[in-house]
Amino acid sequence: MYLTNENEHKYRFGDHGPKYLTKGERVDLGVVVITPGEKHPCHKHVNQEESFLALEGECAVYVDGKKVVLKKGDYLICEPGEAHYFTNESDVDFKAVFIKAPHLEEKDSVYIDWEPGQKFIKED
Repeated sequence: MYLTNENEHKYRFGDHGPKYLTKGERVDLGVVVITPGEKHPCHKHVNQEESFLALEGECAVYVDGKKVVLKKGDYLICEPGEAHYFTNESDVDFKAVFIKAPHLEEKDSVYIDWEPGQKFIKED
């Protein structure tokens, strides 16, 4: 058994960014806060799927260049190879649970030089 509380973990950037509640053996799970105006660079995962359950606020997510706005209660799955870019275009914090599966010891993120307004070209 493993029991923890969100308050026992720290965000990467003080009061925002990701914080992991667990990593491994089968899944990584955490909470992310994206502040108004904040952007998270475009990236994909080679072998992991990453999903998000929106808890508070809203956030624009570009999946392979297509804009989706996540709002409270929405659940989004990004399959391995699907590029995703986050930008909080609202005036309130966005908070979501994120899940990466399967758990991998090695880093699985590949960053892509892309921002909204540019033509998106799917990379293999």
